[in-house]
Amino acid sequence: MRHTRLWIVASILAILIVADFIFSVPHTKDIPVENAALPTAPTSQPVVSVQDVYRRGVHTISGSITVATPCTEVSAAASLTGTASTTQTILVAITAPEDTGICLQQKTIVPFSTTLSAPAQLPLVVTVNGETASTTSL
Repeated sequence: MRHTRLWIVASILAILIVADFIFSVPHTKDIPVENAALPTAPTSQPVVSVQDVYRRGVHTISGSITVATPCTEVSAAASLTGTASTTQTILVAITAPEDTGICLQQKTIVPFSTTLSAPAQLPLVVTVNGETASTTSL
């Protein structure tokens, strides 16, 4: 008789513990939609930090750009645009394709660097994936 009471008390305690667990654990339906990780639209104009060092006829253009994931590979290429010396500019074309693999969705600052032989004191125009970017100096 004594073992039967013990099993009844143990069963009641187990049922209470399981019921408490079921009602106290948050469920996925309880998470608001605005807090869920939804993809965000890219900003209208990317911001790029740029530094141009001119030495012995060569521009060394380096800087950094903020990308959506640490897996995004960034490459930069510089070219001389314009025909006359008064209308020439240095175009820095940055390519940062969207990462389609599985990667942590955390904004990351990625450095880049490129060189170009050109005259001194030419203005820089920076594009990211073909879109003109706003620049800040380092």
